[in-house]
Amino acid sequence: MTSLPEIVGLTARRQADLIRAEELSAVELVTAHLDRIEALNPAVNAIVSLDREGALRRAAAADAMPRDDRGPLHGLPIAIKDTAQTAGMRTTFGHPLFADNVPDVNDLHVERILRAGAILIGKTNVPELAAGSHTVNRVFGSTRNPHDRSRSAGGSSGGAAAALASYFVPIADGSDMGGSLRNPASFCNVVGFRPTPGAVPNTWEKDAFNPLATNGALGRNVSDVALLLSVIAQPSFGAAVDWTLAPRDLNGLRIAYAPDLGGRVPVAPEVADVIADTAAVLERAGCDVRLDCPDVDGSDSAFRTLRAAGFDAAWHAHLQADPHAFVDFLADNIAQGAALSSRDVMRAYAEITRLTQSATRFFDDYDAILAPVSTIAPFPVEWNWPKSVSSTVMHDYLDWMRASWLFTPLGIPGMSLPAGFTPTGLPVGAQLLAAPGHDLELLGIAQSLEHVLAIPGSDPLGGV
Repeated sequence: MTSLPEIVGLTARRQADLIRAEELSAVELVTAHLDRIEALNPAVNAIVSLDREGALRRAAAADAMPRDDRGPLHGLPIAIKDTAQTAGMRTTFGHPLFADNVPDVNDLHVERILRAGAILIGKTNVPELAAGSHTVNRVFGSTRNPHDRSRSAGGSSGGAAAALASYFVPIADGSDMGGSLRNPASFCNVVGFRPTPGAVPNTWEKDAFNPLATNGALGRNVSDVALLLSVIAQPSFGAAVDWTLAPRDLNGLRIAYAPDLGGRVPVAPEVADVIADTAAVLERAGCDVRLDCPDVDGSDSAFRTLRAAGFDAAWHAHLQADPHAFVDFLADNIAQGAALSSRDVMRAYAEITRLTQSATRFFDDYDAILAPVSTIAPFPVEWNWPKSVSSTVMHDYLDWMRASWLFTPLGIPGMSLPAGFTPTGLPVGAQLLAAPGHDLELLGIAQSLEHVLAIPGSDPLGGV
């Protein structure tokens, strides 16, 4: 038997294997994670709406289930992002207007996770309405970075990334429009994967056909991310897909190295150094690494236009009913959307079409792109957002995230892979991106790079 203090430090796949072999029960596994959450979550605030009694009841039911009925996530504890609907458990979107909202249904990706046997234990914290890559809201407060609790955990999947880094859960769901999976993964030293849009369904009624947003997966390693994707994306890719990854031979791979996205973003030196070191590792592994960046001219206007239009469509009525219920930058985004014309929106869609076609041609010459995820390392948790990066003024709360969201309108899969630490010990993720639909190829490249980088995944809170 594996001793309980060690269980939470195992990979998600190893935990699932132990349960499948009946060397470990779901109740034991869930209890070990709940005990850790109750001891350490107050210092991090990653998990919200914790349901210990219900989680243990669901774990006991899982242990009683016939072996033939057990899914690939059987017995694994999970906390769902607090922007995804969970039937019978409140979904607040991090906003006071929805503090008591309890949905009647699960979002489709949540339903798939639970049907695969995962045990719902609670929710993960988010920024208000998932806006901005800094997880703080007026319902639950701030989520702190496990590697330095004076720093931000990123967002909007900040609670999920911090929960993984803290060993509160073995896998986590998330979503990404402008970096909401990638930025917190970079900040917390975990893996965050944004799939090709459409690979994982968006089923929330206000976001179902948004070309910018997609649900995705986080884990402490690439293999665990693939495990979760096998559940939430499998019906989209087809039942024949084998999600058991094998390391990809890096020798001969063609890598476009975009350290500042072709001069489009300022990058803090301590972040740039880690990404440069990653490029050097790829070169030593035999990759053909060339300075290059796909066409992202027009991404800025297309992203901002469609994002504002989506915010207006989702939240305009709420803003009209209670203008003082929204923080100023959110109210501004909604108002910007209301001022758009249908012609503005259609021009943005046309620009996305051009960008996606251009990106497809770009990947005729490259297997992947290497770029920074975030332009800076985790910033102080008290800040609303960084007001400058390398002496360049950030004019609004979106500016500092451009390294992630300038790629969003291209319709390509992207991820953050742990790549190193700053001299002060703050995590830095490398952004890897591939051609549309080449999600599995990207995961294979990332798994090989993960192996050669060998970034330590030690427990920042202690106790594993």
